Amino acid sequence: MRTVNIFLGRFIFFVAVGLLFSCTDHADDYADWPVTRGSKKSINYSGLKQIDTSNVKDLEVAWVYHSENNDPENLGVIECNPIIIEGILYGVSPKMKLFALKADTGEEIWKFDPADSIANPKWHLRRVNMNRGVAYWADGEDKRIIYTVGPMVFAVDATSGKLVKEFGDEGGIDLRLGLDRNPEGLFVAPTSAVMIYKDLFFVSGLVSDNTPGHIRGFDVRTGAQKWIFHTIPHPGQYGYETWEDTTAYLKMGSTNSWAGFSLDEKRGILYAPTGNPTNDFYGGRRLGDGLFGNCIIALNAETGERIWHYQTVRHDVWDMDVSSAPGLATITRDGKKIDVVVQTTKTGLIFVLDRETGEPVFPIEEKKVATEDAALGEKLNATQPVPVLPKAFSRQTLTKDDLNNLVDSASYRDIRDRFSSLRYEGMFTPPTEKGTLIFPGYDGGGEWGGGAFDPNTEMFYVNANEMAWVLNLVKEKTEKKVVKTNLEAGQILYSNHCMRCHG
Repeated sequence: MRTVNIFLGRFIFFVAVGLLFSCTDHADDYADWPVTRGSKKSINYSGLKQIDTSNVKDLEVAWVYHSENNDPENLGVIECNPIIIEGILYGVSPKMKLFALKADTGEEIWKFDPADSIANPKWHLRRVNMNRGVAYWADGEDKRIIYTVGPMVFAVDATSGKLVKEFGDEGGIDLRLGLDRNPEGLFVAPTSAVMIYKDLFFVSGLVSDNTPGHIRGFDVRTGAQKWIFHTIPHPGQYGYETWEDTTAYLKMGSTNSWAGFSLDEKRGILYAPTGNPTNDFYGGRRLGDGLFGNCIIALNAETGERIWHYQTVRHDVWDMDVSSAPGLATITRDGKKIDVVVQTTKTGLIFVLDRETGEPVFPIEEKKVATEDAALGEKLNATQPVPVLPKAFSRQTLTKDDLNNLVDSASYRDIRDRFSSLRYEGMFTPPTEKGTLIFPGYDGGGEWGGGAFDPNTEMFYVNANEMAWVLNLVKEKTEKKVVKTNLEAGQILYSNHCMRCHG
């Protein structure tokens, strides 16, 4: 058996010396990796046992695949969690090229470059160089890889690497269409893998501030849109009354499931985590709880109808998106086995909910939070839900005693003085012009990779991040704004907020 490490446009495979590659040593139902995160339950678990603590030290490089032909101009980070189907590995390069490899040798079978298809005038190939997974669907000899590039969803023949022409418009569909808004000016670019159920696939994804993150179901054969769930509800729909602005559905954006989905195939339930509505840090123009922002939503996979939802943060102004697909686990509670949703969050809190009803399995308290001296026009929620169990996996508060005192005295005084100058009354401190400390931070708690669950031991594992940030609100200037092109605005946003991590 091999394990995968992904770095700078290369796939590097390792093999344990003296062990044979095996696809037949199945310890349980989790012996393959046919879906991003291992299974549609999103529990990041493998049942294979060839590699363990006794032989992991013996791993050696088996092969290296240069997804961009070792071109130094095209190096970048691969965030795609590849899938393996019948010994073939499917992944995406830094420049969004889909490829198929022989998993045991690294030999390339085919590569699909979406740029080669730009001749279709109906397609909109505005790229976002990020892809975190692809999906596989098959019916007899009809085998397809479904993956996204910017606003486009492509269906690629898994055997030949060619577009499936009967899908959408000559092999692709434009996600700007069908959102119940004027498509001009909308920006949609899913980065997480789509989820497939029977002959349907589901999409939401990264969107701009003026684009709603509605969740949609599509026909995997034709690309036709079959249903839409409005994450910013329309009049008459559940949750519409949670927006004080009755026209929010016409103009507000985000509220999107950018982190991907989980699926209970037996029950036919799709689980979607969502981010906060526009704007991330000021809610004066979106007063109210704002469903379905910051929610775990359970939908009927066939119809898109809401079964239940749970909102983890009300009226979020701290960028506390639900940042990963929830894990679907079976745990023992009071001597009984129950099916649950396990959702990690940026706050370091874990919400464990009944999979069918959404009811909390462990107590969740309504914690009173600071609301005084909020920004002009803001109306914050007086309480926020905080689980009693499981215990938080990252620190919930930061004190002077936690500051780094190992630096020189001048640096320590600077850190201490800056800390003292900021407003900080815990995790839900109102954003201010003075400066508000955000902890465990925008990158804190659990991020988009999610946690891992061992169904045999019922142990849950999660990577914990802590990265304090400072949030400063700035009053909007009333003078005439300088008009920038989308490219110029995007370059500024990327330089200010993304370059430090993504290069």
